Amino acid sequence: MRRAADRSDRTGRSDRLRILFLGDICAKPGREAVVRMVPDLRRELGLDFVIANAENSASGYGITPAIARELLAADIDCLTLGDHFLDRKEVAGYLDEEARVLRPLNYVSQLPDGQPGAPGKGIGLYPVGNAKVGVLSLLARTFMKPVDSPFERVGPGIERLLRETKVIIVDFHGEATAEKLCMDWFLDGRVSAVLGTHTHVATADERILPNGTACITDVGMCGGMDSVLGMRPDTAIRRMMLSIPLRLEPSRKNVRLNGVVLEIDPASGRAKSIRRLDVADEPPVREPDSAGQSQKE
Repeated sequence: MRRAADRSDRTGRSDRLRILFLGDICAKPGREAVVRMVPDLRRELGLDFVIANAENSASGYGITPAIARELLAADIDCLTLGDHFLDRKEVAGYLDEEARVLRPLNYVSQLPDGQPGAPGKGIGLYPVGNAKVGVLSLLARTFMKPVDSPFERVGPGIERLLRETKVIIVDFHGEATAEKLCMDWFLDGRVSAVLGTHTHVATADERILPNGTACITDVGMCGGMDSVLGMRPDTAIRRMMLSIPLRLEPSRKNVRLNGVVLEIDPASGRAKSIRRLDVADEPPVREPDSAGQSQKE
């Protein structure tokens, strides 16, 4: 694997920052494609900063320290998570230590008696030459696990980042389109972009709102597209029909990277453009034999 370049050496441009945000990385097929393709995408697209949602990167559920290190070494600057952020218990201590991996901000960080709450951090600030990029991870509530209101928790997080930068990217991880659209409008003019994740299905509603915030309901996923949300259709159909928790297996067919490329004015924080990215993984891939796939998928 190519060693990632030193991010602090990237100067960006005086009039814009070009940022790639990749949708949910789904299991080993998605991980392998991201590791293989991101370094080339940085060069080809002239990227200054790369963010990826990695909450499904470990067999489709959660993330491990080893997987996080592999992705960060592949020229990704920041990893965001979601409702599966703590599915792998071994990641808890790592989240407290690694500032480039963010769990949703609106988990309780401290209990009323002073005891620690959820491990990790929900916001990060990262240098890009003379500029800085702020990233904020949020979890929606509709059809999701109970958490603090993202609308109440996002304001203080934005204020903390605004002390250092006007370039702020929000990953809003949620199920309901209406909740995501509400957040888009709620944050218009306060952040550079609000980008939806979680559904693994890219939407066609990318736009820049009147006050300069780029948004999209869902950026999609990185993984096998001939699938049910990244998982093999045969196992997903059986699970749906039988209503029992059968183990899902990742698809290796038609592996693609979904995301968006943003251009941001670093002086104002306003988005200049947003466009969807949908690229195929070039190496041929094969569906596993009937014995199934490794637990390391």
